Amino acid sequence: MDNDAYQHVNNVVYYSFFDTAVNQFLIARGVLDIHADTVVGLVVDTGCSYFRSIAFPDTVHVGVRVAKLGNSSVRYELALYRNDEALPAAAGHFVHVYVDRASNRSVPVPDKVRAVLATIASTPQACA
Repeated sequence: MDNDAYQHVNNVVYYSFFDTAVNQFLIARGVLDIHADTVVGLVVDTGCSYFRSIAFPDTVHVGVRVAKLGNSSVRYELALYRNDEALPAAAGHFVHVYVDRASNRSVPVPDKVRAVLATIASTPQACA
């Protein structure tokens, strides 16, 4: 996702960074199979505040934590860091609601997912 006409990464790409970071976190811990899982998290809310531009070829690092782990939803808070800078270039949130893939109806966050998410919770979360 190279630079746009304003010579920086376009704002919509930041949401792609959020999505990729969350999914990679879940995949790497063995609790998300994007092709086979019958229960999946769908994005229902996102937001982002921008502090500094990111431009290609910057390296982007993403910090992820769970701000709220509900019955069927999880709110992630994310920060995007440019290169080795200590302060974030952007910060935002990303909410998944877990649904049955076939019916698209909400279901509880699966226990194995809940346990993994609790490891990055900003406050202690109760596990089912």
